[in-house]
Amino acid sequence: MIKSRLDKKRRYFNTGVTRQANFRKQVLLALKEAIRRYEKPLVEALAADLNKSAYESYMTEIGLVIQEINRHLKFLDKWMKPVRRRVGINAFPGKAYTLAEPYGLVLILSPWNYPVNLTLMPLVGALAAGNCVALKPSEFSPHTTAVLQKMLQESFSDQLISVFVGGVSLSERLLEERYDYIFFTGSSPVGKKVMSAAANHLTPVTLELGGKSPCIITADADLSLAAKHIAFGKILNAGQTCVAPDYVLADSNILDRFVHALARALNDQLPEGLHTKGYPRIINQHHFDRLLGLMADGKVLVGGQVDAQSHRIAPTIISQLSADDTIMQEEIFGPLLPILPVQSEDEALDFISQREKPLAAYIFSQNKNKQEQLLRRLSYGGACVNDTISHITCQGLPFGGVGYSGMGAYHGAYSFWTFSHEKSIYKKASVFDLPLKYGPYPHSYRMLKWILH
Repeated sequence: MIKSRLDKKRRYFNTGVTRQANFRKQVLLALKEAIRRYEKPLVEALAADLNKSAYESYMTEIGLVIQEINRHLKFLDKWMKPVRRRVGINAFPGKAYTLAEPYGLVLILSPWNYPVNLTLMPLVGALAAGNCVALKPSEFSPHTTAVLQKMLQESFSDQLISVFVGGVSLSERLLEERYDYIFFTGSSPVGKKVMSAAANHLTPVTLELGGKSPCIITADADLSLAAKHIAFGKILNAGQTCVAPDYVLADSNILDRFVHALARALNDQLPEGLHTKGYPRIINQHHFDRLLGLMADGKVLVGGQVDAQSHRIAPTIISQLSADDTIMQEEIFGPLLPILPVQSEDEALDFISQREKPLAAYIFSQNKNKQEQLLRRLSYGGACVNDTISHITCQGLPFGGVGYSGMGAYHGAYSFWTFSHEKSIYKKASVFDLPLKYGPYPHSYRMLKWILH
């Protein structure tokens, strides 16, 4: 069944219809119209799966996808045009250029934490680049997956987009097949399995993973500003965000003041704690129990309240930790925030550099020299200075990781190029021909060296 659906897609791609600019634009417009038509069901599904408010659902999911579609529609003609490249003396006379072409059949595996955004954003890039798509949304956000399946099946033929719904066994079965490109968003351990499966067919991959994204707070930082933005990053989707602040390294001289500022910011943004209307829940019992286990490390300074029935956990500040504690070893993916003191920026740099490269890094400092030093010396996917999360919403920036936090990037033009193969083309001019490349050799060795020097 899977193979026959994929084969149908390959045959459709080979007709060449998806390569046409007008076809791609029509598909993007149809996707935009489908999202508009299904906006209410999507919002309701996100509330059912994660207790997201309509506002947060539109701000972080639906609205961003519509923005992405609009950007692709605006620039698609430009991105599809041939790009002139230098020829140089070696191939003179002639003309060189590159041309973007679709890979063909693309597999997209998406997660549960932003099930609309992280399913449809890569889909936009894949369709804009002219591919056919096999799509596997997460089984852990079943309400949203059901709406996405209905929306896409109603709006597109199966030969262009196939939605596959199921659990881990289905993902494993899908990965046994051959694709021209695989795009995966999820955890690093599963990313390894995806990459291993892709290697069987030498299939290129983009892996959007996670990691422990640090916040560095220097002694000169604006603590109210830092607290406000870190609180936002932890409250958003109850911390179930791949670029959420994972832990804080704060200068020991300002640590206590920062904790007080953060407590105030959490209260301002979540006045009724975990019972605040629209505060998201933890996705399922497994992750709820995992987070409760992590809370056993260290000392809870702020928060710590839980509601087992609704799977909600209040934003929780935890201190008195060591680097060996479990909470400092794995990505938290929840509303828990460890805070560790450091004596200097160098100590913070050493701490982060001894660990896997994070997906994001957040630097809070009013000193531009310190900002620049930290930005340049750290390795990360993307960073914010005096803010969190916002870098992934910048339309001109690529979003992706490095090392264990991922490979490849997308968003905007980077999505188009991620799902496109850039062909190199040379056209020989017929005006005249350089004789030096033709045998029998040798010609003038001195002349050759002068040309290629």
